[in-house]
Amino acid sequence: MFLDATTLLIQQTSSEAVQLNPHEIAVNLKQFLLVLAVSLGVATLPQIISWLHRIPYTLLLVIVGLGLAFVDIRLVELSPGLILSIFLPPLLFEAAWNLQWSDLKRDFFPICLYAIGGVVITVAGVAIGLNQLANVALPIALLIGACLSATDPVSVTALFRELGADKRLRTVMEGESLFNDGMAVVAFSALSAMAYGASELTPQSILLEFVQVVGIGIGIGSTIGFGISYITQRFDLPLVEQSLTLVSAYGVYLLAEDLGGSGVIAVVATGLILGNFGSQIGMSPRTRVIVTAFWEFLSFFVNSIVFLLIGDQIHFTSLGKNLGIIAVTVGMMFLTRAIAIYGLGWFSNRLIKIRIPIKEQTVLWWGGVRGSVSIALALSVSRSLGDRDAIIAAVFGAVLFTLLVQGLSIQPLMMALKLLGSQPLRQKYVEAIARHMALSRVLQHLDEVELRPNIEPEIYRDSKAVIQEELQLLQTEISRFEVENPAIRDWITQQLHSELIAIEADTYADLVRTGLLNQELSSFLYKRFQDENKFPE
Repeated sequence: MFLDATTLLIQQTSSEAVQLNPHEIAVNLKQFLLVLAVSLGVATLPQIISWLHRIPYTLLLVIVGLGLAFVDIRLVELSPGLILSIFLPPLLFEAAWNLQWSDLKRDFFPICLYAIGGVVITVAGVAIGLNQLANVALPIALLIGACLSATDPVSVTALFRELGADKRLRTVMEGESLFNDGMAVVAFSALSAMAYGASELTPQSILLEFVQVVGIGIGIGSTIGFGISYITQRFDLPLVEQSLTLVSAYGVYLLAEDLGGSGVIAVVATGLILGNFGSQIGMSPRTRVIVTAFWEFLSFFVNSIVFLLIGDQIHFTSLGKNLGIIAVTVGMMFLTRAIAIYGLGWFSNRLIKIRIPIKEQTVLWWGGVRGSVSIALALSVSRSLGDRDAIIAAVFGAVLFTLLVQGLSIQPLMMALKLLGSQPLRQKYVEAIARHMALSRVLQHLDEVELRPNIEPEIYRDSKAVIQEELQLLQTEISRFEVENPAIRDWITQQLHSELIAIEADTYADLVRTGLLNQELSSFLYKRFQDENKFPE
């Protein structure tokens, strides 16, 4: 039986927590508050220094962490158990909650190809390269490949959202990141057993382990997800429903790991079900907004800590001693990523009608950022393994390279390939519309309170004149914007269709909640707009 690394980590973390005395708890709390203060301070820097807007705040946190590491200031000792059991579940759940099943279903085949085939290609390619070019023992090389086989969903999701990437491109990247994360943990557990001499790998044992781990993860995640979805139909208590989603994110992870499954896959399954099914049948529109906002906050909160600590954990002396191994690792990682993306992309384009253009494949290749999951897996390698330091150095060096080099250059790449689309234009347009709506309501309020006593009529007239002048300027700006950017009109129509579909779904959900319907009806408008090719992509 393969070594279940993540379960051992959780058990180790739990046993350590029990042994903490009050003094240690106070020290840990101070360290946590220090990390939080630094990370939140860094996150606000772009609001103070304008040119820092060019750098995504997650990468800015890594850079600041590197600066602290360079002067040997360690905010906290980052343990793999901390990342895997505390930081990872909420980040995975938030990404899955916001991933629309309709979008995921459209590209499910290439996502699965990249998630499964990409892990195999990366592990094999990196291992062969390190073994042949850097004389690294094959079991050690395989462990390094397994650690780096996952494109970290934490890094990728945060980066693509900040850049305002195209919706379909973001879905493929996030979907692959969410699923291949679980595959990487499975591969790492299997290869760890071989490196420790606990078992011999055979095709049958690998397949059996894969089916068991993934199957248990999907089973537990789906059961909990559907169970909470139907429970929340019985009441409308936003704080309780919000708490249930938080408990489910951690609960399914720990339960799946204890039962020999993949906690990552379980969290992703639960998040997808609650975000796409449970939030529609079991939550009122107001509750959905509250829960979504809560997870947006929690994602920002945890991301701010994780990325700062990634930079802060770098040991430059160790990196310097293993530059050769790091260089080979980075080179093979890029090569295997290219083979996986372009090769599997070509295969997918031949089998299904919905193609992934070469430009988008290029972004998927360059956007294969590694992050906290890779670091957690590397740190979880047993100290009894002689080459542990080389594994950690190779993984840390590769992660650092992808975060800084790829992370800082992907926006110029997407701009050069013209894949950022009209996201900045859309944002400006939405801001103008929002201001027009707000001032129109203010003007309406002035009309309603104009007869209020003890207020001079001139105040009303002056206020109305200022607001009406601004409304005219905004209307001119909006009209000019629509003329100069015809594509905005299609987007406006798509947004309206999305709103109409949401209203229809909310009405069915309310009728189910009140007992007038036994089950929620399928969306008439969704099918109609889809048939007319007017549904927003």
